[in-house]
Amino acid sequence: MRIARYTTGDDPSFGIVQEKDGTEYVYGITGDPLYTEIRPSGKRHPLADVRLLAPVIPRSKVVCVGKNYAAHAAEMGTEVPEQALYFLKPNTAVIGPDEPIVLPAYSTEVSLEAELAVVIQRMAKDIDAEQASDAILGYTCANDLTARDAQRAENQWFRAKAFDTSCPLGPWIETDVDPSALAIGSTVDGDLAQDGTTADMLRGVPELVAEISRVTTLLPGDVILTGTPAGVRSVGAGSVIDVTIEGVGTLTNPVVRR
Repeated sequence: MRIARYTTGDDPSFGIVQEKDGTEYVYGITGDPLYTEIRPSGKRHPLADVRLLAPVIPRSKVVCVGKNYAAHAAEMGTEVPEQALYFLKPNTAVIGPDEPIVLPAYSTEVSLEAELAVVIQRMAKDIDAEQASDAILGYTCANDLTARDAQRAENQWFRAKAFDTSCPLGPWIETDVDPSALAIGSTVDGDLAQDGTTADMLRGVPELVAEISRVTTLLPGDVILTGTPAGVRSVGAGSVIDVTIEGVGTLTNPVVRR
C-alpha cells in the first residue's frame, strides 16, 4: 500500500495511491494514518492532478545513521565505526517531492546521499530487533543532503546536516516491501551517481530500530535514515536529483541557491 500526503490547493490530505485502468489515482482517506484507522473519504483524484507533499512531517525527530555502508565509508576516507554513528536532523529540514533544495549560503560543497527512510508508527523504547517490524509503518525515499566543507571543518555536524531543505522525503510511504535487499540509487540530471543495494547495509533495519530505541524513545511519525551507498557527489544550483528505491518509488528535487 502506498500512502501519500497531498494537496489539490486546499489543506493537506492523505490518500492511497492505486492504479486503475492504466491511470494512477489518489483515493482520499480520513484523518492521519499514523493515528487513525484508514477509512475512505470518497474523494478520488488522478495522481497527475495533485501535488505530493512530504509523506510525513516528523513530530519529534529524524534519526540518521552515518557510514552504514562499508563502500561509502571507504570513499570518505574513513574506517567503518565499531559503534553505529547516529545524528539528528530537525523536522524543518524536511521537504517533499519536487520542492527545491536550497543550498546553504555558508557552503560551496553540498553532496547528495540517497537513503532508505523508515517511518515509525507507534512508540518504541528498548525493543528487540524481532519487535522492530511492529513499530514500522513503512518506507520512503530520502536524500540526506550534506555540506561537506562544514562537515570536514567541524566535529559536530549541525551545520553540515541540519540546514533547511536538507531532508527531502517521498514520494509516498510504501507499507508492503521487504527492506533487506532493495536496489537504491541516485542520478543528477539523469547521470548515474549511486547504484547500490540495501543488502550492503552493515546494520539492517531491525537492528537499527532496536538500537536507536535503546537511546531515545521513538514516537509515531519519527523517521530513521539508514545510511547511503557509495557514489555520493556534489550538486550545484540548477541540478535535478532523483533518488530511486526498488519497490518504493522515485523522489525528485531541483537544487537552487538564493
